[in-house]
Amino acid sequence: MNMTNYRVATPEQWAEARKQLLVKEKEFTRLRDQLSQARRDLPWVRVTKQYVFDGPEGKQTLAQLFDGRTQLVVYHFMFGADWDVGCKSCSFWADNFERNVIHLEARDVTLKRGGSAPRTAALGAPSRQLRPLIEHRSVK
Repeated sequence: MNMTNYRVATPEQWAEARKQLLVKEKEFTRLRDQLSQARRDLPWVRVTKQYVFDGPEGKQTLAQLFDGRTQLVVYHFMFGADWDVGCKSCSFWADNFERNVIHLEARDVTLKRGGSAPRTAALGAPSRQLRPLIEHRSVK
């Protein structure tokens, strides 16, 4: 569809079409809520492998990354070992993480950011987001 044949309606026609769409949107919301609940109800799996990560404090286990909280969110920042800058979408999100940390911590959540590139490569990158962002990378 292009602008030359775009459908134009009266305010009344638009309101009726909007009401019909709203019915579908509400059904979608209910289905998404059910799906989200089904995901939360999945059984947990005990992690038995000993993961080790290289971070600002040196090598840390997966359990240590939780920083004493019960929940951990890990954001994978895509940064190839031979790249000069990180992924543009990851960089966009990186600009907005820090202001949210206080809210996550208030809900017993630790946020860690990581990637597969060596920390030294990420720390030397010119991108303004990377210095605080690439905290951990898996070493095992």
